[in-house]
Amino acid sequence: MKRILYLGYYIKQMDWDKFKLFLNYTAKHTKKNKISILIDVVASVFIYNISILEYFQFRFFEKTKEERKAWAGTGYMYEYQLIMNPKTARLILDDKTLFYKEYQPYFVHTVADIADLKKHKEVVEELLNTKSGKLVFKVADGKCGVAVEIKKASEFNSESLISFMENNQFDLVEEFIIQHPSLNALSPTAVNTVRIFTQLNKNNEVEILGCRQRISVNSSVDNMAAGNLAAPIDEQKGIVTGAAVYSDITKPEEKIHPITGKEIVGFEVPFWKETIAMVKEAALLHPQNRSIGWDIVITENGPGFIEGNHDWCKLLWQLPVKKGMKSVLEAYKKDYVS
Repeated sequence: MKRILYLGYYIKQMDWDKFKLFLNYTAKHTKKNKISILIDVVASVFIYNISILEYFQFRFFEKTKEERKAWAGTGYMYEYQLIMNPKTARLILDDKTLFYKEYQPYFVHTVADIADLKKHKEVVEELLNTKSGKLVFKVADGKCGVAVEIKKASEFNSESLISFMENNQFDLVEEFIIQHPSLNALSPTAVNTVRIFTQLNKNNEVEILGCRQRISVNSSVDNMAAGNLAAPIDEQKGIVTGAAVYSDITKPEEKIHPITGKEIVGFEVPFWKETIAMVKEAALLHPQNRSIGWDIVITENGPGFIEGNHDWCKLLWQLPVKKGMKSVLEAYKKDYVS
């Protein structure tokens, strides 16, 4: 019954243009008729607890039954993250306002909500005179770069800044971050964040599930969902170890950035030791959330948080390493499910 509900949800949320693109690609690639592919898609939703689009993104049309079992899809991740990050605990990650207040020591850029702006005039001045000359406006519950607006700081004064946020229902304003020069050289159109996945084990020790470099491709955001790239980072060395991939199955992997021409494989993330130390420390701050995907900006002054995600992305985790990693999560899950 649960997976019937999941199927209904996937259909309701479907990006039909992407679905048609993937179906046509798969039919051409496999030389199978579309009806047989669709039957396999629906069966896979029930058997492997994945979404419809993930059938294509995980390239199930090329995989055996045993290979398919290795992949963690939307349904599985929803259930896993409910166990690790209970609904009663996850608000601190869901609400960007709460997140920045609770994890403020780990921020390297100025962030404020409307209450801060009204109470602290010096914060308003910092934002209006930010080095980048730009401000980023966000809603507290925004996901994947949605409901974000970037404007010039020179367009505002202390009064109009607050009224703009109130009139447009923005909860937060941040200074536009100037990323580290090496990341800017790699891709200057957006702030290219690092995603690190942490997990607390049964002894409350922090373990790293994976590290990924997100890379914008002529886009103002760096999310894979917006058509951008992601590549695997070696946890020990902070070096990109493989080609970057899209979530769009019709696009090839990239070893060199398609716009800037910079090498992706071998790229060394600055301040790597500091970045790992930061996430390991922060992961213990609120241990009621045990499995978190951290978004980290790297600046000339070191790493800092953008946000933490209780519902971190299985595509960003698995696609760059080209393998299903459900078994990794199963090892933690067994300590919580009898």
